Amino acid sequence: MSFKDRFGAFSETSAQAPGRVNLLGEHTDYNDGFVLPTPLPYFTYVEADRLEGRIEGYAENFGETRSRSLDQGKQGDWLDYLAGCVWVLRTAGYPVPGGRFYVRSEVPMGAGLSSSAALEVATLRALRALYRLPLDDKQIALLAQQAEAEYVGVRVGIMDQMASSLGQPGQALFLDTRTLDYQLVPLPAGYKVAVVDSAVPRRLAEAGYNERRSQCEEAARLLGVKALRDVGLERLNEVEALPEPLGRRARHVITENARVLEGVTALRSGDIRRFGELMLASHRSLRDDYEVSIPALDRLVDLAMQNGAAGARLTGAGFGGAIVALVPEQEYERFKAGLSRGYPQAHFV
Repeated sequence: MSFKDRFGAFSETSAQAPGRVNLLGEHTDYNDGFVLPTPLPYFTYVEADRLEGRIEGYAENFGETRSRSLDQGKQGDWLDYLAGCVWVLRTAGYPVPGGRFYVRSEVPMGAGLSSSAALEVATLRALRALYRLPLDDKQIALLAQQAEAEYVGVRVGIMDQMASSLGQPGQALFLDTRTLDYQLVPLPAGYKVAVVDSAVPRRLAEAGYNERRSQCEEAARLLGVKALRDVGLERLNEVEALPEPLGRRARHVITENARVLEGVTALRSGDIRRFGELMLASHRSLRDDYEVSIPALDRLVDLAMQNGAAGARLTGAGFGGAIVALVPEQEYERFKAGLSRGYPQAHFV
């Protein structure tokens, strides 16, 4: 089916945005910290046309059409993401009267690969073109985050939207989520970024994401700082004296920020062995201190390391979803075969 098949006319514009995988820096973005994602070669595509006073969308992946008026508010379905993009533009003062959208996505949903950010960024890019809005890609990312946090109701950080909007193929995006300064860091030649879906889906709002964020905010308050970004490794003794589980939550964020900074240095110097060690340390911290891993993800990380990966870790919010591994290209087929034997339901993205 096409836009014309569904709506009886050709779309006026179209846009796309990629999913992302995070190499290092998990659960640091909403703590004003550092992250290191890279875009994936999988995209969400949005075609759009003008519509007055309503949001209407067709999701090809679901085979479903939904519609609502602008004043209805969120309904708890996938159309919230499109409606949120229109809402956030109107809230920012842009005269967007509504829109009709046709959505098709290659980004796996529920795998921690930022399908929601890809949808938001693609939708905002389509609306930018449709209504000729003076927005750059960084502004698109900020509006996309605001739409998800304030309209959809999931208090995401800025990493996913920035990676989807500003990332470049073959490059990691080293982002300071406080200042929004960023640099592109080349990924190592001769290695593949492998993403393996556990086939265990997760939903951010239902899986403890907001709870972890609140715990970090409380830990920062007790430590007398604006955000955990402001606490260095030299204060770990104070951190570990916090009430449980706040101490472990804060320890993960503080050590994860340090891992991102060291990881960028390792990539730039070509020290892939060290980068892989940092990925593994990140996974252990997410498993033990942040408690967002599950046995399926732990199993996949172990299998990845047994089958040639330089490093591996869960990626995304956790509680299901996928792992990411850095694998020498000449080892990739052995890597795939080993993971398929040890975890038959694995899906290679």
